[in-house]
Amino acid sequence: MKTLRKRPLLAIALLLASGLSRAADFDAGLTALQHGWATAYYEAPEAQKKPAFEKLVAAADDLLARYPGQAEVLTWHAIVLSSAAKFSGGLHALGQAKQARDELLKAEQIDATTLGGSVYTSLGSLYANVPGWPIGFGSKDKAEAFLQKALVINPAGIDPNFFYAELLAARGDKAAARRSYEKALAAAPRPGREDADAGRRAEINAGLRKLGG
Repeated sequence: MKTLRKRPLLAIALLLASGLSRAADFDAGLTALQHGWATAYYEAPEAQKKPAFEKLVAAADDLLARYPGQAEVLTWHAIVLSSAAKFSGGLHALGQAKQARDELLKAEQIDATTLGGSVYTSLGSLYANVPGWPIGFGSKDKAEAFLQKALVINPAGIDPNFFYAELLAARGDKAAARRSYEKALAAAPRPGREDADAGRRAEINAGLRKLGG
């Protein structure tokens, strides 16, 4: 009887251990992508950014293959792809941007609020920076709509405020752009994302300098 009782307990223990191991693998993979992105985007020399992102895309592909239905992984896979597109250029870049858009829209259907509204922040950035018709799908109006959604979810976030400031600056609204840059600069630090925060603040300060006095 004692042996029979132990077997269900052992099975439960093994299931719990398996679940914890999978959760740890998921967290480690996502963290690796986040730090890899910050290193490739902000620290790698210009000539090394393209190969750095090619390696990061492969790592993101691997994580997405293991966790295909996770909104967080879809979002980060799309972020890596859209950043890779920035440094690859040509038709391949447009293909990567389209794939990133489609993955973000899929992530939206799973959990639109994941990662503090990063789905909408990333969609806003994509639509703001991709060329418009007939070359691409870019649209400043759609970019603004997505960024407004991101700001509803994360009104004080560094990323949505930064990208909204960039959009406002591109439209020539310097006063509003300055307010959004300053709000982004005042955002609370993100634990574990210190490298990304430092790079983003450098971009914010560069944007403020472009606006002039």
